[in-house]
Amino acid sequence: MEGDVSTALIVEILATAANLFYVVLLIRENILCWIFGIVGSLLSVYLFIDARLYSEAFLYLFFAAMGCWGWLRWHQRAGLNANPVSRWPALFHWSALLIGSLLALCLGYSVQTYSDAERPLLDAFTTVFSILATYMEIAKVLEAWVYWLVLNLASVWLYHDRSLDIYAALIALYSVLSVWGFFSWRKTYLAQQESRLHVPEF
Repeated sequence: MEGDVSTALIVEILATAANLFYVVLLIRENILCWIFGIVGSLLSVYLFIDARLYSEAFLYLFFAAMGCWGWLRWHQRAGLNANPVSRWPALFHWSALLIGSLLALCLGYSVQTYSDAERPLLDAFTTVFSILATYMEIAKVLEAWVYWLVLNLASVWLYHDRSLDIYAALIALYSVLSVWGFFSWRKTYLAQQESRLHVPEF
């Protein structure tokens, strides 16, 4: 890794802590998750530029912007008491997988051709599908946690390969938290469905 090692290590530790708080609060459907997500994402941009993972750097800059939208959306919907967990039909997911794969291939080959990026194809795939999964988080789509589980498992190797070992450990923990997140949001979703079945008719 280039740059000052001690500075990078401090930034990596701070980013790791912020991102961990983000995921735990997200699972608990606490709006404060977005504040930690924004801070952690901005710190992460520095790390990935230093590691020459440019697609990842762009991704975390995007995460910071999406964090602002997430805060605003959740805040607005909380005021309206209308921020439920939802599900997407299978057709949406198949379409997302096809379009996302094509975009990732285009991004990966472009970055490989015009930069000195490391692991450009895997980096591109995790970038594209992380954007999709982040949107699904903001929209509170249950299947977002399934996407994150797959992405996290792939990212563990990618970060370890670039000597971001603290981040690799964090992402390994994210994989476990993704399972917790899925079952936690699923419980909320099922409770919502049960509540709708018992709405009195007039």
